Amino acid sequence: MGFGDLTRINTNLQSLQAYTYLQRTNTELGLRQLRLATGSRINRAEDDSAGYSIAAKLKAKIRGQEQALANIGDAKSLLTVAEGSLNSIMDILQTMKEKVVQAANDTMGTEERDAIENQLDQLTAEIGDILNATKFNGKALFATSNVTLNFQTGDSSATEDNFSVTIDAIFNGTTSAWGGLFASVSSASVFNGSSWTLDTVAHATRALAGIEAAIQDVATRLGKIGDYQKRLSFKMDNLATAKNNYEAARSRIADADFAYEQMQLAKLQILQQTGVAALAQANVAPQSVLQLF
Repeated sequence: MGFGDLTRINTNLQSLQAYTYLQRTNTELGLRQLRLATGSRINRAEDDSAGYSIAAKLKAKIRGQEQALANIGDAKSLLTVAEGSLNSIMDILQTMKEKVVQAANDTMGTEERDAIENQLDQLTAEIGDILNATKFNGKALFATSNVTLNFQTGDSSATEDNFSVTIDAIFNGTTSAWGGLFASVSSASVFNGSSWTLDTVAHATRALAGIEAAIQDVATRLGKIGDYQKRLSFKMDNLATAKNNYEAARSRIADADFAYEQMQLAKLQILQQTGVAALAQANVAPQSVLQLF
């Protein structure tokens, strides 16, 4: 750093140097004020090019994880819809079992058995209505074939970030009723398409076995859905933890430390004041040469 000769007034080197350093102070002061105003340590790539690149990648990952969390929530909602329908069917099956147990008693007459058959037919039709109406965003969850659904549960294309769910079909595909649920009695002259035959105790006993099998079938399906939901809950918890950790890493790189920035701001404000004073003194200093005249 050079120092000018006060006897050479055509170029005031001290003033130029004071002005240069004052500009630097003003620039740095503006940067600190911007960080305090935005809360970000890196507001432009030139502030920290490497940090900017890393923070941008972390932000993209975090946003992907946020959407994956939303995807998991939607997946759990879909499974909850399926679970609700199966629970309703379970309630119907339990009612059907109650009626069939009643029909298996020889105290029942022909009219009473006919009434029970009609009630079972209506309950069977209601099971079909429930399964037909079980949809999520227009997608049927119970169809003539197994429904396989893939959920994006992470932010990458890796296999572990994709979760597959299969909802087994109930419809047997051959009748207008949901006879597949009663497959064990469809060929026993007890249930035919959509109607029940309970004219004897033997038929009622066979129907009871079929309905118990249907109850077990639905219970198994409910357990499978519960297993899927539990896995999704674990994925949600793990993803939320990972997202928080990535957010913390991004914050350390990109977010401003307010205590540090405020400390630097106080220092720069003092330097700004002293710089202005130094510049003023440097501008006045050449006037001393007038004493030579």
